[in-house]
Amino acid sequence: MGYKRKKGDGEGEEMEAEDNRRPSFNTAERRNVILPSMIKNKDKRAKVYAKQKHEKKVEKQKKIKARDAAEKLAFELGEEPPQKQIPKTIENTREADETVCRPDDEELFADIDADEFNPVLRREVTPKVLITTCRFNSTRGPAFISELQSVIPNSDYRKRGTYDLKKIVEYAKKKDYTSLIVVHTNRREPDALLIIGLPNGPTAHFKLSNLILRKDIKGHGNPTSHEPELVLTNFTTRLGNRVGRFFQSLFPQVPNFRGRRVVTFHNQRDFIFFRHHRYVFDIKEDKQSGTKGKDGVAKERVKPRLQECGPQFTLKLVTLQHGTFDTKGGEFEWVHKPEMDTSRRRFFL
Repeated sequence: MGYKRKKGDGEGEEMEAEDNRRPSFNTAERRNVILPSMIKNKDKRAKVYAKQKHEKKVEKQKKIKARDAAEKLAFELGEEPPQKQIPKTIENTREADETVCRPDDEELFADIDADEFNPVLRREVTPKVLITTCRFNSTRGPAFISELQSVIPNSDYRKRGTYDLKKIVEYAKKKDYTSLIVVHTNRREPDALLIIGLPNGPTAHFKLSNLILRKDIKGHGNPTSHEPELVLTNFTTRLGNRVGRFFQSLFPQVPNFRGRRVVTFHNQRDFIFFRHHRYVFDIKEDKQSGTKGKDGVAKERVKPRLQECGPQFTLKLVTLQHGTFDTKGGEFEWVHKPEMDTSRRRFFL
C-alpha cells in the first residue's frame, strides 16, 4: 500500500532548493561522457585514455602560460604578482596538535635542560654505543650490524649468546657505554630496533622495514672513518623532539666536515627514513660557448652531488619507555595503539 507524503510548511521549498543545488545531467550529456573504463576494446580504451591525458596536459600548460603572463604584466606595471597557489598535501593539512614545539615555550626548554641526553649533547660525555642482537640471529643481520658500526662512531659489537637483556644492560653500564642497540630479527630478517639510553634510559622500540644494504645500492660509496654531520627533519612535536634528541645522542657532537659524510633521519607521517650520504665534488668542463679562458683552455666548473653509502631503512616508533628495558614494571611515556590511527592527517612526531 503506497503512501504519498504531503508537503509541510516549507518542506516543498527546501526540497526544490536541494534539487537545484544538485548537478543535473540530461540523457544526452550522459551519453557524451565516455570513460575509458566503459570501453571493452583494449586498443580503443588505450587511445581514449591517451587522448584525455593529452587534453589535460594541454589545459595545464595553458594555465601555466596564463599565470606567467599575469606575473610578467604585474612586474611591468610595478604591481604585486598574483599569489601563488599552495597545493594541499597531507602534511600541510594535518590535524592541529597542542604538543607542537614553539620557540617561546619555556617549559620545553626546561625539560630539554633536564633530560637524559643533556650530558652527551653538551659534549660533557663522549657517546659510546654497544650493538648486540636477539638470541636468534638472521641472514642479513651481521652485514646490517657491520654497516651500523660504520655509520655510528665509537660503536662496538658483542654477541648476545644466552645472556638476558638486563644483564647486558648492567654490563654496558659498567663499561661506560652511553647507548645500547639491540637488532631484533624475525624469520631470519631484521625487523625491529631497541635503543636503550644508558645509564638512566629512556628505551625506544622501533619497527624496522625496507632494509637495503650497501651492496644492493647501485653506485654506492664506501664511508670513511670521519665523524658525520647529523640532519634531523620534521620532528616538530614534543614527542618528536625527544626522539630526535635520542638519535642525536648516538653521534659525537663535533662533526668532521673533511669527511663529507651526512647521516639523515627524515620524519614524514611518523615514518623515520634513514639515509647515509657522502658529498662528492666532480670537476667538469663547461660546455657553454664562450667559456674559454685567455689561453684558449676550456673553463672547468665544480658540480656537487650526493653519493649514497648505505644502509637504507625505515623506522616506526612503537613504544617509548622511562628508564632502561623493563617489560614488567616499566613505565611507558608513549605507546602506539591501533585505535590511535583514526585519521590519515593525525601525526605524533
